Amino acid sequence: MGSLGEFPAETNYSKPLGIRFLESIKKSKLSYKTHQAIVLIVTFFAYASYHATRKTTSIVKSALDPQSSEVGLKLFPWRITYVSQPSETKRSLSWILGDGWAPFNGSDGTALLGQLDVAFLAVYAFGMYFSGHLGDRMNLRIFLTVGMIGTGIFTALFGVGYWGGVHSYYYFLVVQMIAGLFQSTGWPSVVAVVGNWFGKKKRGLIMGIWNAHTSVGNITGSLIAAAMLSYGWGWSFVLPGLMIAILGLVVFLLLPVSPESVGADKEEEEVGSPRKIGEEVTEPLLSSDKELKDEAVGFIEAWKIPGVAPFAFCLFFAKLVAYTFLYWLPYYISHTAIEGKYLSSETAGNLSTFFDVGGVLGGILAGHISDRLDARAITAATFMYCSIPALYFYRSYGHISLVMNIFFMFICGMFVNGPYALITTAVSADLGTHSSLKGNSKALATVTAIIDGTGSVGAAVGPLLTGYISAKSWSAVFTMLMGAALVAGLLLTRLVVAEVAARIAESRSQRGQESSPQVSELDV
Repeated sequence: MGSLGEFPAETNYSKPLGIRFLESIKKSKLSYKTHQAIVLIVTFFAYASYHATRKTTSIVKSALDPQSSEVGLKLFPWRITYVSQPSETKRSLSWILGDGWAPFNGSDGTALLGQLDVAFLAVYAFGMYFSGHLGDRMNLRIFLTVGMIGTGIFTALFGVGYWGGVHSYYYFLVVQMIAGLFQSTGWPSVVAVVGNWFGKKKRGLIMGIWNAHTSVGNITGSLIAAAMLSYGWGWSFVLPGLMIAILGLVVFLLLPVSPESVGADKEEEEVGSPRKIGEEVTEPLLSSDKELKDEAVGFIEAWKIPGVAPFAFCLFFAKLVAYTFLYWLPYYISHTAIEGKYLSSETAGNLSTFFDVGGVLGGILAGHISDRLDARAITAATFMYCSIPALYFYRSYGHISLVMNIFFMFICGMFVNGPYALITTAVSADLGTHSSLKGNSKALATVTAIIDGTGSVGAAVGPLLTGYISAKSWSAVFTMLMGAALVAGLLLTRLVVAEVAARIAESRSQRGQESSPQVSELDV
């Protein structure tokens, strides 16, 4: 019996088994901050595993189609090598990987692999809308567990085609599409859970740091997939699939969905402070009212929340830019002469990670600045506008030297991924607990899914357009990206004006309060 008998039966029943086990060892309830730490750690590794499984395909492309890429095959990944005789390089690579894997080793292999990427992202974006809707109506811990295990199974099934001798394009297409559907469960769930546990006060900074899981997952997936290639490309899918499935079980055992679900007492500093995303927002985003509605918010109703539509369409264009870099940056680097020389695909792929490193810093800065200014829209729009000259300088001067290329790539990553990280994390959590919902807590996953789902459509469109435009001119591609960044910033204009007006009104109010004591003394 012990201390567990002291907890209310109904509260204890909803606690994950892992939390109950930890409390039985400790002989007391876990503190609020301990629960917060568990949430941050578990959700961090959970979503990092989503990205690790998502990244493997780009690495294994070189094994499926030997003519497409050499990324990830060398023993010393950070050694800078140059391509002087492409034909000899291709021949040597073909000896390592054999003849590739049908149907991807034909003349249309690159196109088929590109179609897999587009199909995955399209289903991912489509499924995002429904997963958020379901997430607000289900236990998020169960929902996330099912999504992670399902992702693991279908990621592994792609690799099983290696041992099964599967050469049907439609097998791999269907497996990728179903994997994309399960992948769509991840983001709405983890943002909703983190939003439940962290108040408005430092949400931007916390989520900016927490959002590094994307880069950690990308790097981990790349390293695992590359290391497993020598044992057979199937392992590059099976191992990450097994990893996310195991972490799914960890989520089931440990993840507390909300303070109410585990009977944790919310601390005063976690109660939200007033904020103004739009003109209608004058109350705390996270209310301390205990009487929360149980009815989930509808899809159309969530779209009507002030700020959701502008941020969703802003993310469409922000993700268009970010994912174009994700899928095409290594290719662009390897096909652009730097100091008059062309880098190998391996070196180009590894150098492209500086874009992700810049993105980590950008996410942290955007979150911290938006917290200090209490202005999400102003921060996001400013970063998008700053990305325009950054993109221009990278295209115009990145070829001068390797140092210049890395520097401008880092700056691009910071300004492009900063608002991307801010909108998909802190902004989504803010809007999911908007004052117009009057205390309804069951909107986080739906709002997050709407915003990131709309952004994911842009993520599919950007790389697709780049494939056609780059065949004619890379300058035209960068013009498209700069135009997308401009539109992303302009879409937030109304919210920016509202936040500026709020800041002006607040400063006037403070000046009035400071001058009032002096007036009263003169009157006396």
